[in-house]
Amino acid sequence: MAGVNSCIKYSMFIFNFLFWLCGILILAVAIWIRVSKDGQQIVTSGDSDANPYVAVNILIAVGATIMILGFLGCCGAVKESRCMLLLFFIGLLLILIVQVAAGILGASFKSEFEQTLNTTLHENAALLSGTDDKAKSFQTSMSKFQEEFKCCGLVKGAADWGNNFQNHYKTCECSDVPDSSCVVYEGKTVYKQPCVSLIKDLVRKHVIIIIGIAFGLAAIEILGLVFSMVLYCQIGNK
Repeated sequence: MAGVNSCIKYSMFIFNFLFWLCGILILAVAIWIRVSKDGQQIVTSGDSDANPYVAVNILIAVGATIMILGFLGCCGAVKESRCMLLLFFIGLLLILIVQVAAGILGASFKSEFEQTLNTTLHENAALLSGTDDKAKSFQTSMSKFQEEFKCCGLVKGAADWGNNFQNHYKTCECSDVPDSSCVVYEGKTVYKQPCVSLIKDLVRKHVIIIIGIAFGLAAIEILGLVFSMVLYCQIGNK
């Protein structure tokens, strides 16, 4: 009977070790996007039940699952365990199927996602003129965002702040940008551009990161399926 090819065996081990590291990277990036203060509270503080970051939550689960599968693959290769290799193959195949299904659904519901995000941002604009604790917390986050990205207000510009404008105008003031980017509002020179377009661009960048990770991961997963099945068959023929 033919023995196990050492090249395949150790290639499988190295591959799964890298796969395990990939899981850590995906988990780290997903958590970073999820807890990032760059617009995170601004797009999720409204009354809408939909959460634009649901894809990131799924990616966190995928990253954790990949770490577990990477461990199974490493152990299965070193110990020449058909059981571990089979579990690895099935788990990896299921993840690949889920990824493909998620990609198709994501493409199908792209317009609905954009509509949900737009609705959430318009709902959150009302918080800028609010006075309760929830509104004040949102206003603090919005002030930091304005200062960093050089914009003012959420949808209608400085007018979104209502009676709270005088308390937060300093983060809207523009002094080091062209006059065409500024406007005078209630005696203060502030940024003309509302923050809504910048927030949408930020969310799109996060989505592009997720898509890039998903495509790269799919290629790696296909290689993993081939390696694991070849090794599984070789161990069975030993």
